[in-house]
Amino acid sequence: MTGAVYLVGAGPGDPGLFTVKGLELLRKADVVVYDALANHELLKECRKDAELIDAGKRSGNHTLTQDQTNAKLVELASEGKLVVRLKGGDPFMFGRGAEEAEELKKAGLEVHVVPGISSTISVPELAGIPVTHRDHTPLVTFLTGHEKDDRGKDRIDWRSLVNGHGTLVILMGIGNAGYISSELIAGGMPPNTEAAVITEGSTPRQRIERTTVADMKKTIDDKGLKAPGIMVIGSVATLHDTLGDLR
Repeated sequence: MTGAVYLVGAGPGDPGLFTVKGLELLRKADVVVYDALANHELLKECRKDAELIDAGKRSGNHTLTQDQTNAKLVELASEGKLVVRLKGGDPFMFGRGAEEAEELKKAGLEVHVVPGISSTISVPELAGIPVTHRDHTPLVTFLTGHEKDDRGKDRIDWRSLVNGHGTLVILMGIGNAGYISSELIAGGMPPNTEAAVITEGSTPRQRIERTTVADMKKTIDDKGLKAPGIMVIGSVATLHDTLGDLR
């Protein structure tokens, strides 16, 4: 007898933004395998007898490697258990949920996905920064900012993103802000291009700092900003000055 794995998005951090379906599954699950970026307050909704497994990854400190997590999900489902894989944000948006789903499918196991509210849109939005706006840009580009650290070679051509890509929303890039800024400017982006850095978005600890593309690293260092954070580059960042914090 085999069980099933539900890849569930926990949203950007505020437990109130968790989905109804996700909550129902969390309360039913035999096992919950959770990430560091999923708000751990949600674990209070689990059954008293549910097994909780920490699979968190933060800045190279991995409780379980991705391969170990994949193997654990296959093992648990093969034992006939109902498993919730609780992931920060949305399971597929830079969340490696698709890789986990692939491994489960290869093993012939049942797998489902429950989308979560992605921080790519919701965190800037709650900070008063719409990623698109009729008077600013009809286009947005989502990027991961730690590709270079994760793979040793950055597949993103930052210099090519200067024109025709709209608002740039960069996740997991706090530690690489200096490199990203220098590459964008080398590609022709004006150094005074408006930007914002948002950390711990949607939570009571949320911080929003307005800056420019040239000063992103300086702002992060001077203000002591720490991951998890999102960098938004483009004229829409100026709307925070008008709209403020919209949580």
